[in-house]
Order: sequence, then structure tokens, then C-alpha cells
Amino acid sequence: MAKNKKQNGKAKTPPVVAAAAGEQKETIGNGHAEQNGLNGHASSEESDPAAAGPNESADDKSAGVAGGGETEQQQQQQQEDDVMRLMQETGFTVQVLSPGVEPLSIQVSSMELVQEIHQLLMDREDTCHRTCFSLQLDGRTLDNFAELKNIDGLQEGSVIRVVEEPYTMREARIHVRHVRDLLKSLDPADAYNGVDCSSLTFLHTITMGDIMEKKKTRQESVDCTPPDFIMPGARERPLLPLQPGTGKKGTPQPLKVLTTSAWNPPPGPRKLHGDLMYLYVVTMEDKRLHISACSRGFYVNQSTDDAFNPQPANPSYLSHSLIDLLSQISATFRRCFAQMQKKRTQRHPFERVATPYQVYTWTAPALEHTIDAIRAEDTFSSKLGYEEHIPGQTRDWNEELQTTRELPRATLPERLLRERAIFKVHSDFVTAATRGAMAVIDGNVMPINPGEDAKTQMFIWNNIFFSLGFDVRDHYKELGGDAAAFVAPRNDLHGVRVYSAVDVEGLYTLGTVVIDYRGYRVTAQSIIPGILEREQDQSVVYGSIDFGKTVLSHPKYLELLNAAGKHLKILPHSVYNDKEEAIELCSSVECKGIIGNDGRHYILDLLRTFPPDVNFLALPAEEEAVGKESRAMGFPIEHRHKLCCLRQELLEAFVENRYLMFMKHAAVQLQQCVKMKQEQKAAAAQKTEEGGKQAAIEAAAPAEGDTKDGKEAAKDAKDGKEEAKDAKDGKEEASTKDAAAAAAAARSVPKPDSEDAKKLVESLISSDQKNESMEVVKRACEAVGSLKEYEFNIRFNPDVYSPGIRHVDEDPNAAGSLRRQKQLVKDAAEFLVKHQIPSFVHECLDHTSAPMDGVTLTELLHNRGINVRYLGKVVDQLAKIKQLEYLHTIAVSELIVRAAKHLFTAYLQQTDVMSMAAAISHFLNCFLTVSTGGYQPVANGTGADGDGQLADEFGPKAGGKKQNKQSKRGGGG
Repeated sequence: MAKNKKQNGKAKTPPVVAAAAGEQKETIGNGHAEQNGLNGHASSEESDPAAAGPNESADDKSAGVAGGGETEQQQQQQQEDDVMRLMQETGFTVQVLSPGVEPLSIQVSSMELVQEIHQLLMDREDTCHRTCFSLQLDGRTLDNFAELKNIDGLQEGSVIRVVEEPYTMREARIHVRHVRDLLKSLDPADAYNGVDCSSLTFLHTITMGDIMEKKKTRQESVDCTPPDFIMPGARERPLLPLQPGTGKKGTPQPLKVLTTSAWNPPPGPRKLHGDLMYLYVVTMEDKRLHISACSRGFYVNQSTDDAFNPQPANPSYLSHSLIDLLSQISATFRRCFAQMQKKRTQRHPFERVATPYQVYTWTAPALEHTIDAIRAEDTFSSKLGYEEHIPGQTRDWNEELQTTRELPRATLPERLLRERAIFKVHSDFVTAATRGAMAVIDGNVMPINPGEDAKTQMFIWNNIFFSLGFDVRDHYKELGGDAAAFVAPRNDLHGVRVYSAVDVEGLYTLGTVVIDYRGYRVTAQSIIPGILEREQDQSVVYGSIDFGKTVLSHPKYLELLNAAGKHLKILPHSVYNDKEEAIELCSSVECKGIIGNDGRHYILDLLRTFPPDVNFLALPAEEEAVGKESRAMGFPIEHRHKLCCLRQELLEAFVENRYLMFMKHAAVQLQQCVKMKQEQKAAAAQKTEEGGKQAAIEAAAPAEGDTKDGKEAAKDAKDGKEEAKDAKDGKEEASTKDAAAAAAAARSVPKPDSEDAKKLVESLISSDQKNESMEVVKRACEAVGSLKEYEFNIRFNPDVYSPGIRHVDEDPNAAGSLRRQKQLVKDAAEFLVKHQIPSFVHECLDHTSAPMDGVTLTELLHNRGINVRYLGKVVDQLAKIKQLEYLHTIAVSELIVRAAKHLFTAYLQQTDVMSMAAAISHFLNCFLTVSTGGYQPVANGTGADGDGQLADEFGPKAGGKKQNKQSKRGGGG
């Protein structure tokens, strides 16, 4: 599934998209979306204000992040103002009056939208059955997308009335769909099948309903004895306990059938009478009813299965809500629905709303398949006719993505709204892209190039562009073919994430999702306006479309990418094109810049955002080998593709390490300089004093011997450290000469203590000090490999080892030469092996880090900048430490699973759809089952399920030795 997160984060999070505030799935006002928005995508002002280079000033940092040149004090004042402004956005209480329900008092914030109150009412137990209503204040209908603070007259204690609105065709369909969702809210079938972003939740089951602190009676003691099947030596390892709650009694069924009637759509004459649609219901009492939807609500008509009679029945039970109508018709429905509502509202709010990013399970129990006509209708309709909140048209994902990033972000409330909007549209985009990718692989979408080979076909669905992870037209031939094409989308996604996290104003990335489904890797991207109207080579204004033969540059792109490059430690560099012209770039050659018809500057193909990992790159014979630490661990290892890159976390750790080294070097050198200067100062002062006295002696009574001694003393005063001693001896000698003559000469020569002498000495020292300081910085820069002679500058050229790229390298001995750039990349790779892996093991040893499973192990490795392809080396380190035996088991398991994943991916691509179930079951049996006698294929003679083919594919060798061999090589991507 799409690698996300992050997002974090943020930012770390994939690229992304704009707020669809009116969508029916807008999250309720319980802080869910806001919380996710803050955690999922932190803006650059909040997450990375200090990512500027270590040698940059505070002004540079603020300019790079917020686009201004403010001082730190001004920034701090601005932050305090933001906090005060946020605190002033106080909450207040309003009353909501709904028909037939007790008045409801709710706490709201002036920053919230009216839509959030609307959504809150749709989630509450007593008002959830209403969907078509408006909120009115003093007779005025409130705009759903207005902020509460902008509504005149809304204050503490105001009364907001819920007013039922007339239905339209769209509203009637949404209402029926909402009723179906309510009736299925406790059924895990949708979550197991991945319908509509549904994800499994076991929180309520595991906590036995105690999560909401509403349970009156608690057990005094809880049995914490682990079950037998997880204890060492257990023979059976059942999968069913991984799905808690499946063995319990199901919820009561309120209805047998709820579906659209076969009499749909209403004929022309009935449309003029206001009929919108017809429904068919079978109650638990076995009553068969046909229901009409009109603008006033729902009523029972006189139609039967055989005869159409749309006239209202007697009684017709006209109700604005379908739930109210069904409750009047069926006592069983009324009772069961009340029970379901009670159970549903006992769950935590986060369990009741759809997850922004769907979570998939690899196991599922055999569930009973029930009749659900609305589910069937959803499956066979594209849903594009009434896609969420924009009826009649598809969503322009690219426009939504980019406009949310352009939202104002000057104040903290604005940033909060911006992050929520970005997170909301991004999660919508991921959902749509996942649905589209599955449709593409299942063969439900027509390609835009149907005449070409299936692997090279491309697709457009719902304004999203889909392509497959295969080497099209030998594009990746030099980089590893299909293996490189498979990993390129993942690298591209990482590039999109980091550029989105840096958030340079004016630089845009595409919405990008990578989906793995049925062994295929599908890349889904938003579409640049105008890109389909012209050829790619006509659109690209920056970068190269043929791996460096023709290279273009653009001043605006250089400016934008240079601003981002300061944060990402990317070095501006020049390469030659096919006309031998030097072209300046601030990214890899493969990065392309396209100016869309909307005037925005887009970058794409970011697969080489970061420098290559030379530990997994077979370098040319003339290149220097990797460092001795890397060689000692068996590197370089030739990987199956040449797109192995270092992680951003590693580069940041490496630069920080080099900066500390730089400061230590400079400090030691400065200490030596200070010591030397003190000695030189004493020597210079002595020299001045001695020279003055000697001149006085010569002027008063020159004597041959004295003159000789004075000359020798003057000569000795020019040598270095020893001269200080000699000058001192000369002083003692001179002081024994004629005192009267010295006193006479003193009137014409300045004394060492006089102002003139001091100024002379200080001027000499200050000029020397300046030169010495420059020399100190120069030597420190050279020691840490800085790419500037007199400034700390550690940045990386992502193209240093790219095949076919010719670099501009005017002076091979200069500080920024290509040789130094290559050495930095090698040093970073060695730093990973020499420093990061051992420090990770030490962290685990002192329990600073405590991985519990493969996911947390991978996360901790990534946080240290260690790629998972180094997991084999980590395992070697862990095997030597007895205390970390538990972690060694986790790491080896992760190795084997990742090695098996590569086999599984290639195998599924060759499997026929009808044999998919048998193939997957067979693979997992071979992989997970412990067998002492080896695999014995059973011939069934029919060949219908391809069992003989499976046996050939997964004999004893494929299940055992091959996996172990692959795991030893470094384990997976």
C-alpha cells in the first residue's frame, strides 16, 4: 500500500492536496482531523525552522523558512502574538433544537465551521438518522462553510434550530447510503473487505468497553496468563486469535433487505409528481414494501413485485427520515436499531469514523456473505456521478492539492487550518488513488495506449494518471531494468515527501501515491494542467529527459531548488550537455521542471533526490574503493539495481557530525594560534624594546664590541620561539652598558610602554590574527572535507556516480572539485557503517530504543538513516550480543519476510486470476509451515488449479535455501 506517513510527519508525509470542506465524510468537531493534520503534515515553520546550514545566520534561516528576513526577537514576538490570538479564539456554548429531540447544549470554538456542527449531529445517537437539514439562527440559514466567528448574532447561549430541508435526488441517495452505513456500522465485513476506507478496530474488544470510562463495574483482577499457543514449544499456531471478537455472537439483524427497487427510475409523469427514487424493503417480519422518496421524505406506496402503483398506501407513514418510517413499520427494526445505536455510541469516536489512511489486514476469518444490494450497486457504478461533494463532475485533484498549499500561513490559526486542509485532501486523494489502482490491475480501466504491450500501458481515471512499475522502452536499462523500475516509484515518493516538507513557496510537487496490489506496483499521480496537450520534451524547461544528453536549466527553478537544497543538503553543480555547454543544476539531472498551464512551477521524477549509496554500487575500476571500514564489512556489494540512495536522516546526522569535527579542529588550531600569538607578542615587544636601546647605544657611544653584540641580538630577535629567549639575553646584556647613553637615546625612540609602540604592536597582531583565523578555518574545512575553502559547507551532489553524466570540473584540486564531492559521498556511506549501525546496537543495549516487531525495528533504523538493505549487517552485530537475542530473532524474521516478499511479488504477477487463491495459500503454507520431511506435491490429475506449476515454482529449494541466500545478501528493498 502507499508508503506514507509523514508524513510526519509529517511532515514526513506524501505530497498533497486541498480541503474539501463540504464532503460528506468531513470529520466531526472532536479534534480528529485537527490532530491528524498537525501530526501528519507539520509546515516548515513548525517542523524545520533550524534546518538551515550550520554557518547560516538567523536571518538566512527565517528567510528560507518563512520568506522574510526577521530577527529572532521579531519571530519570537510573532509566535507569542499567534498564541495570544489562538487563546482569544475562545469556546462558547450554544443550544441546538432538533425536531422530536431534547435540546442539546454543545461547546464550540469560534474557529469551527458550521459544517462541523452538522457532522456532529449526524454522529450523535439521537440525531444520526437525519442528513438533509439546515441550521438556522433567528430565522437565517447558516452557510455550512462559514466560520462561527463570522456569523452575526452568534454568541454564548444562542439557539440554533435544525430545520428539515426538501430532498433532491442526490440528497435522497446520500440519505439511503447513510442509513445503510448505520445498519452496517457494527459489522466488520466492510473492514475485512476494505470497502470505503473501512479499517479494523479492536480497541473496544480488547479493553472490554473500558476505554470510555463509563463502565460501572470493573473486575478487580484480570487474568494475564498468556495462552498456550504463544508459549515456546506449542505445536499449533492458530490465526483466529489475531482477529479478536470474531467468535462472539453477532449483532441482531434489523432488516432482511434494503435496496433500490426494480421500478427505478421514476417515469416522466411521476417525476412531475415529485418522485425521486423507489426503494424495496423486506422486514424481519417478512413484510415486503415498496417505498417512494419524494422531496418531503419517504412513504410506502402501493406497488408490488408484479404491479407498479406509485400511489401512497394507507397508511403511508410519510416521514422525513427513512429510519423513522422503518421504525413505524417494523417493531423488530425499532428494537434492533436502538440496540445497535447504543453499542455504536459506546465505542470511542475514533473507532466510529473512517480512518484517513486505510489499514489492511493480511488475515481474515471466513465470514458469512450477506445480501446487500446497496453494496452491489456501489460496486458496479463508478460513483463518479455523485463523487462525495461535487455532483456531476470529477474532482480536479491537482488544483485541490496546490490551492491548499497556497492557503495563508502567517498566523498559528491559519497554519492549523492549512494543515487540516492539506491532510484532508491528501487522505481523499490516497483513497481515490487506491480505488483506481485496484481497478487498473483488475482490468476495469481502459488504457490510453491500448495498442501497446500490457506492461507499458498507462491509464487515466478520475483525473489521476496511473503507470506500472516496469522498464518501459529500456528507460532503466543501464540502472538495472525492471528491478530499477520497480524501486524508482518508491524513491520518487521519498523525494516528493522531502520537498513537500521543506515547503518552499512557489515550488510544487505532484500528488503521488504508490500502491502494491497483486504483485504489481502502480504509481498514481495528479495531472499537471496542459501536460497531456503536448509532448514531454516540449514541456520540460529544466533537467533532462534522456539521462543527461540534453540538459536544460531555468533561472526560476535554480532559485527555488537552491532554496530547497539548503535544507536538503543538495549541492548546486554544473554538467555538460551534448553541445558541450556547461549547464547549472540544483538537483539531480533526472529531476524535471515543467511550468503548467496554471503558471505553477512543478518538479517531478525525484528518484535521485539524494546521493547514491556507494556501499551497494559497483564503481568503475579507475575509481577509488570504499573506505576500509566498509571493506572490512564486505562492501561494496553489487545490488540488483543502481538506484540505492542514502537517506535524508543519514545526511543530516553526517553533516552534524562533520560540523562538530569542524568546530573541534578550529578550536584546537585557535588555541595553538593564541599560544603562538602570545609568544610572538612577547617577542615583538622585546624586539621593539631591544631595538630602541641598541639604537641609543649606537648614537651615544658606539663601541665595536657593543655594536657587534647589538647586531647579534637584533639578528636573534627575528627567528621564532627561540628568539624570545635570545632577546631576553640581549636585554640583560644591553642593560649592563652605559646607562647614561641609553637614557639619552630614549628621548628619540618610543618606549615599549608608550602609546605609539602599543599601536604599532597591536596593528601587527590584528593583521596577523586575521590571516591566522582564515588559515585556521581553511585547515579545519580541509580536514572535514568542506566544499568551500574558507567556509563550512557539506552538501552532496546526487549525480556524482550517475552513468553518462559529464561534470564540469575545472580545477581537480579545488575545494569544490568533483574528487572532493565523490569523497563526501563515500565518507557518508562509511559513516553509516562505522558509526550509525554500532550506535543503534548500543542504543538497543542500554534500552534507549526498544523495537518490539519488524515495523518498529524498521522505523528505528530509518530514524538513524540506516536503510533496510543493511539489515543483514545489523543482524551480524546483534548475533554477537547475548542480551539482544530477542532483537536478533525479530531482525532475522524481518529479513526472511522481506526476502520472501520479493519472491511473492514476482510469483503473483505470473499467476492466473482463477488460481490466485490456491497460489497465495500454497505460498503461505510453504513459507509459514514447519516441515521436517520437505515438500511433497500432491497431484490431483485435473490441473485446474495449476498445482503442478505451483510445485515447480515452490519446491524445497525455493522455500528454504533461496530465501536464506537472499536474506544473507542484505534482505529486501
